[in-house]
Amino acid sequence: MTTTDPFPGFHVQAGKAADGPYAVDIAPERAGWGYSSLRVLDLPPGGSHSLATGDSEWIVLPLSGGCTVIAEGETFELHGRESVFSGVSDFVYLPRDSHAQIASGAGGRFALTGARCERRLPARYGPASAVPVELRGSGNCSRQVNNFGAAAPAGGGKSAGGFECDKLIAVEVLTPGGNWSSYPPHKHDQCRPGEESELEEIYYFEIAEAHGNEGIGYQRVSPSGHGRGTDVLAEVRSGDTVLIPDGWHGPSIAAPGHDMYYLNVMAGPAAERAWLICDHPDHAWIRSTWPDQAVDPRLPLYQAPAGDPR
Repeated sequence: MTTTDPFPGFHVQAGKAADGPYAVDIAPERAGWGYSSLRVLDLPPGGSHSLATGDSEWIVLPLSGGCTVIAEGETFELHGRESVFSGVSDFVYLPRDSHAQIASGAGGRFALTGARCERRLPARYGPASAVPVELRGSGNCSRQVNNFGAAAPAGGGKSAGGFECDKLIAVEVLTPGGNWSSYPPHKHDQCRPGEESELEEIYYFEIAEAHGNEGIGYQRVSPSGHGRGTDVLAEVRSGDTVLIPDGWHGPSIAAPGHDMYYLNVMAGPAAERAWLICDHPDHAWIRSTWPDQAVDPRLPLYQAPAGDPR
């Protein structure tokens, strides 16, 4: 497969999106859309990688291990984490039209979440202590959201609950084994100011092992009547991705005994960077049951570390 080959479907199994140094390389051209990108970089101990950001802004997010990122004349030390199931990670924002050197003394796995953009914002460090950790849903719909790259008002600079980018929106979701998340099914494939954003989305999955066994999960996307008619019912495993150009997406189902992690990367054409969704009308009622149920006591799986959030 070359970088110009499109993916044959919307569920891309681990290894099927590998290209060059990347275990996952989903560029807009390969996904058949205009904005969202995801690369996953595995570095051996002492390894390094040179990244040209091109026409996109990027966030470097450790999935496991730590690294040093040199860009725009600055050196950023990322402490990272043991795994996506062990803690919140710090991260680095890289602007378009730049170069970065990513190096790791002990090795690790690093997500590069990207979006084609217009504005060139400054490179900067995002401490783990500043990442808002949100518990969403209740009962067996409980999940944890790490809003490290959630939307902030365009041009807003520092903002409670958000990290400023031009187009990129990125969050992590942790779903305890046996729970459903990304539920009720929702969509964001039309531009309806104040109600719905048009956003392409990538789901990247990791599933926790249990008793020495690899875990599985499931992802559903059903057609909304817009766009490409995306229709997916997939068994997902660690390293898999699901591309969502349009459609009702959810649930994401964690098998009992196996916690599910997914990284969401979103971007779209609108001038306003916003995450506005529309619930599926057949399933939106489930939200009304949440106030009467307790949040799953297994959550949060972890909190952001204490520290200076600046």
